[in-house]
Amino acid sequence: MKRKGILNSDIARVLTYMGHTDRICIGDCGLPIPEETERIDLALRFGQPSFMEVLKEVAEDMKIEKIILAEEMKEKNPEKLQEVLKFFDNIETGFMTEVEYVSHVELKKMTGKCKAVIRTGETTPYANIILQSGCIF
Repeated sequence: MKRKGILNSDIARVLTYMGHTDRICIGDCGLPIPEETERIDLALRFGQPSFMEVLKEVAEDMKIEKIILAEEMKEKNPEKLQEVLKFFDNIETGFMTEVEYVSHVELKKMTGKCKAVIRTGETTPYANIILQSGCIF
């Protein structure tokens, strides 16, 4: 049995088989997930677990070189955007040098190429992020 780290077996499995530049998405409870993309559903009720709770745990267990956010987040959810940017400013992220903004429509399309989408209980608008894996050496 694991002593620390992510206990969810599906998230742990996906992170384990990810390679450099592979992507995983963490989304709010309303983000549509393409049929071809693995869905890891953590939503228990509205707000539980929160987007930031899940993001923090995944980021602790993953080398991230790039994050992708919806451009609409700047206007429609600036508080959450600042929370995300502050979080990445304060953690050891190694080679993470890039924050990319795309339209929400484009972000939804990009989930089709993610290894998985983790669905949270988050109910604030545009609380979705794609994490691109870095190289651990």
